[in-house]
Amino acid sequence: MLLRSFHTPSKQIIRAASTNQKSIGEFFSQHLSFPFLQYKEHLHVAHAEKQFIYDTAGKRYLDFFAGIVTVGVGHCHPKLIEAANKQMNKYWHLSTYYLQDTVKDYATKLLEHFKDDPQLSVCLFVNSGSEANDLALHLAREYTKQHEVISLRNSYHGVVQSTLGLTNITGFKRPYVPGSRVAMNPDPYRGIWGGRYCRDSPIQTNRSCNCSQDHCQASDRYVEQLEELLNYEVSKKKVAGMWIESIQGYGGTVQFPKGYVKRATELVQQNGGLYVADEVQSGFGRTGTHFWGYQAHGAKPDIVVMAKAIANGFPFAAIVTRPEIAKAVGTYFNTYGGNPIGCAVASAVLDVIREEKLQENTHQVGTHLLKRLAKLRDQLPDAVGDVRGKGFLIGMEMVMDKETRKPFPVEKMNAILDRCRHNGLLLGKGGNFGSVFRITPPMCITKEDADFAVDVLEDAIRKEL
Repeated sequence: MLLRSFHTPSKQIIRAASTNQKSIGEFFSQHLSFPFLQYKEHLHVAHAEKQFIYDTAGKRYLDFFAGIVTVGVGHCHPKLIEAANKQMNKYWHLSTYYLQDTVKDYATKLLEHFKDDPQLSVCLFVNSGSEANDLALHLAREYTKQHEVISLRNSYHGVVQSTLGLTNITGFKRPYVPGSRVAMNPDPYRGIWGGRYCRDSPIQTNRSCNCSQDHCQASDRYVEQLEELLNYEVSKKKVAGMWIESIQGYGGTVQFPKGYVKRATELVQQNGGLYVADEVQSGFGRTGTHFWGYQAHGAKPDIVVMAKAIANGFPFAAIVTRPEIAKAVGTYFNTYGGNPIGCAVASAVLDVIREEKLQENTHQVGTHLLKRLAKLRDQLPDAVGDVRGKGFLIGMEMVMDKETRKPFPVEKMNAILDRCRHNGLLLGKGGNFGSVFRITPPMCITKEDADFAVDVLEDAIRKEL
């Protein structure tokens, strides 16, 4: 297969970069705690621009992981740099003890994206998705006066101690952290129920089921399981809330059966609990069809949690909720919440998404990318088990056997990642077994980029079979 070539640096640059890479790699190992370094030969980044990353040897890579689903509008976007510099020349930080136009202007602009539910009208700013979910947990318990919460198997809601109980992936569980009530994961590919008619996606799983295009029976069964959890495991069926990622991110880009989120969250709300929509990865147009992932489910959240692409990688996060829920927490303060530089950058992000029509590009190019990956799934008999997602939130699950769905070995996954990196493509991986390629590029990529990525990925997979 002929692959598009990338710039090849000189041998002198490679030798110098190799020495520097070795020394910085040793420093990371000895003095920093970074257990997720991606490659066997560590990638030492020099700079980045738009959808590309450049290493210290001058080689260019197409970035299809986007800082773990964070760089939404592209690396080093000039409008974001201009906004940050303009604010830095005024003041860097004051805290929200003082009135600031930057904070007010951004909150106003953000709330424009909640016009379909005017009750969602109060913003609370923090620094990360984990911290936003921690605050959402605080709000839900204070407002409902209940303690127990529900999350799904395979969910990821952060790894600060309070949210570890909401996160249900083996590698993050800790014996000393009390967990939430865990509902069955409504996964049309690996779950008990589900198949080819269940997803709101251009691509369906090849698994057969009894559902029809008009009615998803799998959704019925999973909602029944949630109701059983409320009936048997929760006192008087009362919980503080239920956390749901609109599409599960770290867990392997799992999509739920059509109708599940709406019906499940209404069931919880009918019993006094809140629906917390975790939009950390699916928000800001990344799914293409909607600005927020929950909108595709027709669900009505009580709290919306957002981070990552909110400021394109600048440490910033937010919660949007109803006034009465926000007031329930009483006294709350966050030193860096509403940082003026973060607000300025986040405001510029919203402008760029609109002006450059990035949500529309995400839908169009993402659909093209999904269809090409689905063809690859069908062409490789025992390797690609499932392709799923929407827009630029895509998962490709690797298996040893399509009938048993035995997960692909981690060492083979790593070898494919290394081959892709060698040929100029950066990907992520996730899922409970580490067997899902996470394909989440910046929203500015082109169809040519998508085709290149699929060609490189196919070449790498075939060489490992």
